[in-house]
Amino acid sequence: MLTTESIMEALREVKDPELNKSLVSLNMIRNIQIQGNDVSLDVILTIRGCPLKIKIQEDVENAIRQLGAERVTVTFGAMTDEERAALSASLRAEQHASREKAPTQSGKAPSTPGIPQTNYIAIASGKGGVGKSTVTVNLAVALARAGKKVGIIDADIYGFSVPDMMGIEQRPTVIDEVILPVERYGVKVISMGFFVEDNAPVVWRGPILGKMLRNFLHEVHWGELDYLLLDLPPGTGDIALDVHQMIPQSKEIIVTTPHATAAFVAARAGAMALSTTKHEILGVVENMSWYTDRNGDKEYVFGRGGGEKLAESLNVELLCQIPLGAPGNVLEDPEYSPSVYSTNHPTGKLYDELARKVTQAITT
Repeated sequence: MLTTESIMEALREVKDPELNKSLVSLNMIRNIQIQGNDVSLDVILTIRGCPLKIKIQEDVENAIRQLGAERVTVTFGAMTDEERAALSASLRAEQHASREKAPTQSGKAPSTPGIPQTNYIAIASGKGGVGKSTVTVNLAVALARAGKKVGIIDADIYGFSVPDMMGIEQRPTVIDEVILPVERYGVKVISMGFFVEDNAPVVWRGPILGKMLRNFLHEVHWGELDYLLLDLPPGTGDIALDVHQMIPQSKEIIVTTPHATAAFVAARAGAMALSTTKHEILGVVENMSWYTDRNGDKEYVFGRGGGEKLAESLNVELLCQIPLGAPGNVLEDPEYSPSVYSTNHPTGKLYDELARKVTQAITT
């Protein structure tokens, strides 16, 4: 028999996809009406036009139908300004509490006060165009496939590309002053690209860029994370120094191509990590290592040996070599993204192995 109590109990298992909290605990379920086997109710969203409204509706309807309801009618509303302010205060208090307590998970680095307690991995390169962002998003997705809780900060403020690479079209939800990252492939993402209209150029200078990075760390509701990847701008500029000051315990991965000049330039980023920022380098990823032609033969279009030489000069491991190519996704695919490889793709398997090596290096 359908009752208000049984419906509320069933909906305790339905979560807001952005907050990862029960709709019931968030007081989003209201005005339940039951007539025979028909149920109607109101779902009060955090904001009007919530991008995940359809997902919430499907989850609510499925949970109630499993109780025996034949027809479920969901009407959406939105929280009042006062309710949003109260929720924002609650989220801030939760963030503060989680960031102040000691880490509980093995392998997590101790955190600077006020920022998420997690393992930080900065993805760096000496120059642009070597596929640093591609490595970032695929490593993050591979870690998520392995069951890790992962986030990405697209810290390449001038050349942000992570949202486009991951096929993200929605923007973050902002509740009062708390920003909820966008989740895709199980990875939480925040990027300057979410806050720029029509792909406009960013012409800010160092201090403002540093402030934006601080906001991404302090104002975003990351929740619990195992890894937070930072896609750094190429080179050794202000953002890399800001990362050192804010996250001194961050690890780094250096990305290069096999070309000797690219590896030579990347060595500067590695030298900065070792001498200036004191960050530990986990290893080197060589991208665009070869191209496989239609006959299955490897063509080394950018030369050979750059990644190995760089790893040798930095006295670290060459973690993997990634071939030149594309995922081969099609626009009609609901999971389409221009740059993310599936676990069934040969290159996707390489990223899964990279994720395994990174996890092992950090936890040991």
